[in-house]
Amino acid sequence: MPRRIDPKCLDCTQLSTAEAREQHGPQGDNCWVESRCHRKRSHYRNRRDNNAARRSHYNQERQQQKDATAPETLTFPLAIKPVAYLYLYRQKRQDAPLHAIAVSVWEGSKRVLEVEPIHCAGMRNQQIQRYLMDVLKTLRERFGITKFEPEIRLEPTECPIVPCPLKPAAIAEADE
Repeated sequence: MPRRIDPKCLDCTQLSTAEAREQHGPQGDNCWVESRCHRKRSHYRNRRDNNAARRSHYNQERQQQKDATAPETLTFPLAIKPVAYLYLYRQKRQDAPLHAIAVSVWEGSKRVLEVEPIHCAGMRNQQIQRYLMDVLKTLRERFGITKFEPEIRLEPTECPIVPCPLKPAAIAEADE
């Protein structure tokens, strides 16, 4: 375990060398040792930087050792077809109305297209179905997508549309 920092020496680092010799030398409390105090003062003044450099060096060596022992990894290119995700913003209850719809197209882990989300307030089921069929028709022409992946249900409070009547900011503006 490392030694504790001597508070007297730590205070001494704030002084210039001449002041430290005068205060802690033969005229002062006589703790100044010429062969040792210069190095100790330097260490105390620079210990934060030295320790940071030491930690960095240690971490680099550990990372190099980890890289050397890590197994070799291979990646194989896959022909990934784009998929369309349908996001339905509705409450959890079975009879809850649909708040909003959003669609995005992903190719692997990259989003290639996002259909602007819409609010469904005032729309009938037939209108929503027709809208989704139109979106799917466009996606079929552009990407060859014939159906949506299993739908993703999100809470209406997560609606990405601005302004949204369910957002606190919109409610506050309506009250004013």
